[in-house]
Amino acid sequence: MAKRNMLQAINEALDTAMAADEKVMCFGEDVGGFGGVFRATSNLQEKFGKARCFNTPLVEQGIVGFANGLASQGSIAVAEIQFADYIFPAFDQIVNETAKFRYRSGNLFNVGGLTIRAPYGGGISGGHYHSQSPEAYFAHTPGLKVVIPRNPHQAKGLLLASIRDPDPVIFFEPKRLYRASSGEVPESDYELPLGEAEVTREGSDITLVAWGAQMEMAEKAADLADKEGISCEIIDLRTILPWDAETVAESVFKTGRLLVTHEAPLTGGFAGEIAATIQEHCFLYLESPISRVTGLDTPFPLTLEKEYMPDHLKIFEAIKASVNF
Repeated sequence: MAKRNMLQAINEALDTAMAADEKVMCFGEDVGGFGGVFRATSNLQEKFGKARCFNTPLVEQGIVGFANGLASQGSIAVAEIQFADYIFPAFDQIVNETAKFRYRSGNLFNVGGLTIRAPYGGGISGGHYHSQSPEAYFAHTPGLKVVIPRNPHQAKGLLLASIRDPDPVIFFEPKRLYRASSGEVPESDYELPLGEAEVTREGSDITLVAWGAQMEMAEKAADLADKEGISCEIIDLRTILPWDAETVAESVFKTGRLLVTHEAPLTGGFAGEIAATIQEHCFLYLESPISRVTGLDTPFPLTLEKEYMPDHLKIFEAIKASVNF
């Protein structure tokens, strides 16, 4: 296997999908010759031509509306939003059109061949408009799938699965890891299952659930806890909608404790949905209240980013509080 960073793995997934199916088209702001703001689409226009990889105007609502039209006519559209913070002008198209196309047409039409890619998350000193984590907004909308990878291997396999999925997918890419995360990635065409969480570390005292870049924080916190004699089980959710409640519940039956961490603010964050569901299924097995370690209920700051972010030290303190409850 070749060593790749996350950007290279995403580029390889797009290249693989376009080579395998001539109906796959990539587009967005500066996606063509420039290769996108982070160069995730580098060389695709040169290889597949301007008809299949091209620039669009700076209009996110127009990008997704155009993608809906393409997908409804049978194309496999892969649209890039430069930063997840910019996805909100396209919110109406996504939640009212993309998500409901099949439902409102009585299954006569669908836009299942649509994937929307968007870099998300903080940790790059990007400040407001370049750091938010909006996954919970879309997790509230039936008809969508929401996927977030944690490393290059996951990124390629999950993106290929998303592009070929029969439902529309929003694929959030943790941009802090674009070049910081590297690892072995199969050069072959492969897919990883959507809707299935992965237990990345087995443990017995507490279950940690995270996704995307926050997985790194959970692993660092688990290492600190291990030195204190606390055994953590770590689960990467990978798909936010639909999420794998069964795997999380099975883990909590074993450990009796649950901590969920994400970068988005606490109020209305997806950790609340996980906590409510697990409480319903595992109430008699819980040894302590379910913990949430999240971003703050403020606009994403610039100079105070470190205070805002849920780092490994905050998670470690929450682990100890849960175990010693």
